[in-house]
Amino acid sequence: MQKQSIFGRIAQLAKANINALIDQAEDPQMMLDQMLRDYTDNIAEAEAAIAQTIGNLRLMQQDRDEDLRAAEDWGSKALAASSRAEQHRTAGQDADAAKWDNLAKVAIQRQLQSEGEAKGVEPTIASQEQVVEKLKSGLEQMKSKRQQLVAKRDELVARSKAAAAQSQVHDALKSVNLMDPTSELSRFEEKIRREEAKVIGANELAASSLDSQFEQLDDLGEQLEVEARLAALKQGRSPAELGQASGENEANSYHGA
Repeated sequence: MQKQSIFGRIAQLAKANINALIDQAEDPQMMLDQMLRDYTDNIAEAEAAIAQTIGNLRLMQQDRDEDLRAAEDWGSKALAASSRAEQHRTAGQDADAAKWDNLAKVAIQRQLQSEGEAKGVEPTIASQEQVVEKLKSGLEQMKSKRQQLVAKRDELVARSKAAAAQSQVHDALKSVNLMDPTSELSRFEEKIRREEAKVIGANELAASSLDSQFEQLDDLGEQLEVEARLAALKQGRSPAELGQASGENEANSYHGA
């Protein structure tokens, strides 16, 4: 029953669809680790069972070979006894001849018994040989599956670590974007541009106002005065006379007004 139970587990594990099991598992890595432990335990148990089965098979083969050698030996003894019986019969010694014939018969019976025992164990040996071959094949498949499990587990672990690293990089980049100083500079620059636009608008508005027009007239009067004094200087008049004349002109203008 133990060998049959082990054989059943070997067949079941060897046929396991690893990819399908991974797809169904909530935690693939944990499932693979458990499967690896199961495979390792079952492989060790299977190796012990196969070793015992092979040992039993070799014992049966040795017993069969011993029976065959015994049958051959009894055949030789039967032949020797029969020859001796014929010698005595030829010599007219019928009693001795009968004795040797009886010994030959006993040897033949032992020969038949040994041959029967050897033949009787043949089906069991053949069956056990098939079992051993199936167990060996299943064991190799289990070892191959275990290697697949190791590779799958290593692949999943590597992919999991890579995904975690990518997630960390992604989160770091999001944090950098949220705290990006260039975004603050852009908002500050936009604010300055709006302030500059206000100044430009105010200047244009001031330039068109009435006060601005009077300021332009005052600037023009001052420029005319400068030109008049320059012309007087060129005519030989002194700066004092120019200032006095300018004052009189302003007074006359006031009284006239």
